[in-house]
Amino acid sequence: MKKIILLGYMGCGKSTIAKLFAISNSISYLDLDEIIEKHENSSVKKLFSEKGEIYFRKLEHQILAKLIQNPDSFILSLGGGTPCYSNNHEFLKSEGVISIYLNASVATLYERLLNSNDERPLIANKNPEDRKEFIAKNLFDRSFYFNQAHYKINVDGKSPEEILSEIETILA
Repeated sequence: MKKIILLGYMGCGKSTIAKLFAISNSISYLDLDEIIEKHENSSVKKLFSEKGEIYFRKLEHQILAKLIQNPDSFILSLGGGTPCYSNNHEFLKSEGVISIYLNASVATLYERLLNSNDERPLIANKNPEDRKEFIAKNLFDRSFYFNQAHYKINVDGKSPEEILSEIETILA
């Protein structure tokens, strides 16, 4: 098996689906944000507030580069913005990598992110009225990078098990 990378906007289900896939296929599960948090002994939110987004994005790029060079097979859940910085989208095309964009509509993302203020630094200070507009604009800005993935799966209205089945069909 190869390196499977799940990407998409925050709240699209990357971590949930990656965990399910790892269990179902007996492959290692990695979460880029969790790896960064362990490396820095700090939360993503705290890194953003104390060291800034530029520091975080540089570190994110360095760790992703090391993971891509690793010879092991795994499924990796990226952070929502990872493909959009430091030419990280080019890693999606690396040899031995299969990238899958979990595409969710603005309405789905808004609903899923409605009560996740504290853990998501980009929307932490947005009131509910501004959040939907922010998600729509941010999703549009990132769509070029997300669409660099080899495959695209629409996740709206689907259970994690249905999405997992679609991924397994693609990879079969």
